[in-house]
Amino acid sequence: MNISGSFARRSKADAYTFCVIPALETLDWHRFLGRPALRFSEPAAQSNLRARRILVTGAGGSIGSALACRLQQIEPGRLILLEASEGRLFGLQGRLSRLQVAREPTFVLGDAGDADLLEELFAEHHPDLVIHTAAYKHVPLLEHQPLAAIENNIFVTETLAAAAAKRDAQVVFLSTDKAVEPASVMGATKRVAEEIVLAKGGTAVRLANVLASSDSVAEIFARQVAGGEPLTVTQRTAERYFITIAEAVDLLVCAAEWAETGQLLAPALSVSHRIGDLAEFMVRELGGGRPAQILYTHPRPGDKEAERMWAGNESAVQADGQSLVSIAARLHEKHAWAAALDRLHAAVAARELPAALDELRYLAPGYRPSATVLALASRSELRV
Repeated sequence: MNISGSFARRSKADAYTFCVIPALETLDWHRFLGRPALRFSEPAAQSNLRARRILVTGAGGSIGSALACRLQQIEPGRLILLEASEGRLFGLQGRLSRLQVAREPTFVLGDAGDADLLEELFAEHHPDLVIHTAAYKHVPLLEHQPLAAIENNIFVTETLAAAAAKRDAQVVFLSTDKAVEPASVMGATKRVAEEIVLAKGGTAVRLANVLASSDSVAEIFARQVAGGEPLTVTQRTAERYFITIAEAVDLLVCAAEWAETGQLLAPALSVSHRIGDLAEFMVRELGGGRPAQILYTHPRPGDKEAERMWAGNESAVQADGQSLVSIAARLHEKHAWAAALDRLHAAVAARELPAALDELRYLAPGYRPSATVLALASRSELRV
C-alpha cells in the first residue's frame, strides 16, 4: 500500500487523519503474525446469545465498540451499552445506527462503578450477562497514578461483580497477559480483578496485545509513520503476543457462550513477536517505500521484556479444535482475601500509597513494583 504521495500535500495531522487510520483498518495483520486467524467457535454457537440480555461496559472503547457491533448483529434479547465518555458513546451511537437491526440497543452514559446506576440498570433492563471491558490500560501512565488504577480497575470491577451476583447475572471480564506475574500497577490491578470475578463464579479472559486498538503500539507507530518520524521501540529484545481486534471480539463472544463457573481463559498463542519487527512491518506497509528508521530507547516504568499468558504455578489446557486455553488459576483463601481487600479500600480512601502497595503485593502474587512506584510510595511516607 503506497500512501507517500499524500504527505507532500497535507500537514502531518492531515496525513495521519486521512491516510494512516484507514490504512490501519485494512492492513492484513496475519501477514505480520504469520498465522491464520484464531478459531474460537462456530457461528451457529452464537445462537444462544440471541436469548440473552447483555450489558457491555466500556462500550465506546476499541474492543467494546467492536464487540457492541458484533453483538448487535447477533441481535440479543437486549443490548445495554455503558460508557463513561460522552464523545465515545456518541460515536458508538452513530456507528451502530448504520446497522440494520430489528431492536435498537440502549445507550447509557455513566460509570461502571456507580452502584446506584447499576442498580437502576439491573432493575430496568434485567441483564443476565455482563461483559466488562472498561478499564485503565496504559502501563507507563498508571505507574504514576497507582491509586487511580486501583480504584478503577479493582474497585469498579468489585462493585460490578457484586451487582451482577445479586441478580444472578453472569460476568465475563476482559483481562490481559500483563496480569501474569505483573511488573506494573496495571497488570497487578487486572490480576486482582480477575480473582474478584473468578471468586464470584464469573469468567476472566486474558488477551494479548490487541493490534490497532486505540493508542496501541500499532497506532503509535502509525502516527510516527505519518509524521515521517523514527519509530520508537523500548528495547531490541522486547517481545509481545499479539492478536487482532476481530480475534479479541471472537474470544469474548466465545467466552460468553461457553463460560463455566470460575473459568480463566486465554487465546492459544504459541509464538510471540518482537516489537521491532512490528515497527518494520508497518513502515513497509504504510511508509511508501521509505527505509525503516527505528529508534531503540529504553524500557518504560512497568514494562517487561516479554509477556506470558499464564504463570509458572498455573496450568493450561487447550480446548479441542479451538484456539482457546483454559487456565487453572490459584485463588487466595477466602477470608484472608476479603480482609486484604478491606485493607486496600481503607488505604486508598486515606490516600496511603505504601499501605495500598503492601496489600496489592499480597493480592497479586508475583507483583514486582517498579522503581517509579516505589519512589512514589517513599515520597508518600515522607509526607506523613
